[in-house]
Amino acid sequence: MDTQPVIELQGLEVRFCGRVILDNLTRSVSGQAIGLLGPNGAGKSTLINTLLGFYQPSRGTARIFGHDIRMDLRRVRSLIGYMPENEAFIAGMNAVEFVRYMGELSGLPPDAALERAHQALYYVGLGEARYRKLEEYSYGMRQLVRLAQAIVHGPTLLFLDEPTNGLDPAARRRMIRLIRDIRKRAGLRIVLCSHLLRDVEECCEEVLILKKGRIVHHANLEEERRLNRKFIELETDIDGTPLVEAAQELGCECALAGGRRIKMVLNQQVEIRRLYELAAGCGIQIQKLNYKRDSLEDIFLKAMENGNGSLQTRL
Repeated sequence: MDTQPVIELQGLEVRFCGRVILDNLTRSVSGQAIGLLGPNGAGKSTLINTLLGFYQPSRGTARIFGHDIRMDLRRVRSLIGYMPENEAFIAGMNAVEFVRYMGELSGLPPDAALERAHQALYYVGLGEARYRKLEEYSYGMRQLVRLAQAIVHGPTLLFLDEPTNGLDPAARRRMIRLIRDIRKRAGLRIVLCSHLLRDVEECCEEVLILKKGRIVHHANLEEERRLNRKFIELETDIDGTPLVEAAQELGCECALAGGRRIKMVLNQQVEIRRLYELAAGCGIQIQKLNYKRDSLEDIFLKAMENGNGSLQTRL
């Protein structure tokens, strides 16, 4: 299973009342934790609901670990844990009863579901409060119950829809720690749908960005940050022309402004310390250097502006 893409989208289209909501989505994603991003109305929740089988594709299909959502939906659902954005609790139940019930709905025998419910609630930090009625829980505690019911049956892939929405800073940090721990220790693949870029940046190494029902960008974050660096701005003690010429020989893009100010985009293989070595060899002292890699916000905003996901760096 590890050699297969987590999700394969093959010309996936979804229409409501004749209106195209998802438009010919074609992409494979394979990361351990995948961030699903986009503005309101981009189609993020529609995509999740389609992968879960709640919406029928109008055209095309998708596969989860090689299983077609049209042909093998029962198997697909057995692999997935789902933490929805909205609450769907049953009145009068305590946390153990609810999580156990959700485990049974996911196919666990009653005894196993009860045992796993206790384990899941302890894992998310609700062990001492697991017999309290859900109506007595704070909003942050109810969010943790939603996470517990998503993992109770031991899924392979976990869909998290806005898991930190509405949480205070302390509760948000707790949720992020749990998500990262689930990814690391439990080895689950995660799809995190959030409008909070910080959440995705802290938890995910791969992102899929939607806009108006289309994929406008797909990237491995580490590769993106490595290949798409912001400007380096240098200030030297004397004329920097020799340094510019030396850096250009290494494949860096440079622009000289006023003799002592240099704007530069590094070649992928060139590290910052190499610039200082070049400067010393030219008898030049670097007096000031500002350097920044692209953040997820930079990547997201460029995808929104370009519409086609192409990222361009300008001097």
